[in-house]
Amino acid sequence: MGENSSVNLPPGFRFYPTDEELVVHFLQRKAALLPCHPDVIPDLELYPHDPWELDGKALGEGNQWYFYSRRTQNRITGNGYWKPMGIEEDVINSRSKKVGMKKYLVFYIGEGPAAIKTNWIMQEYRLSKSDSSSTKSSKRRGHSKVDYSKWVVCRVYERNCSEDEDDGDDDDDGTQLSCLDEVFLSLDDMDEISLPFN
Repeated sequence: MGENSSVNLPPGFRFYPTDEELVVHFLQRKAALLPCHPDVIPDLELYPHDPWELDGKALGEGNQWYFYSRRTQNRITGNGYWKPMGIEEDVINSRSKKVGMKKYLVFYIGEGPAAIKTNWIMQEYRLSKSDSSSTKSSKRRGHSKVDYSKWVVCRVYERNCSEDEDDGDDDDDGTQLSCLDEVFLSLDDMDEISLPFN
């Protein structure tokens, strides 16, 4: 866990949930007002916070941060905004049933056309419309003041620079090169150049 994390998990435990686990074991329970054990993902109003401010506020594991937030169209922070990338994927459970949706957003610093794209990515998970029925039974039990079907769970991370290139220059085995690897590989090409030696 992150150094500033207040989550009390036993030593050796790591938090690396799959998309299905985030939706089924965490978000569905949150939306239905059911307890989640362990209750490790905090509620966070994301949009006042820049992504680099999440450490100590969200659940941190490695270079990823997790939190619940209210679903909103306003994704403006103090220094920029989250812009949808136009990519949405179905989240499918082990029985091949659609249980949620995953939307990708990228963080921009600044405003309007002068804004600068960063390497910060957010994956925002929401429930499928068919799963919102589980919240209706919760409302009948006296929890009608808050519409919990509007909750999302978010995973935020900063991708490395080799992920920025969309030209598919990945290795054949599916691994990606880091920036440093690319520099060293480009130096290999220098072997063909004859350099004067003293």
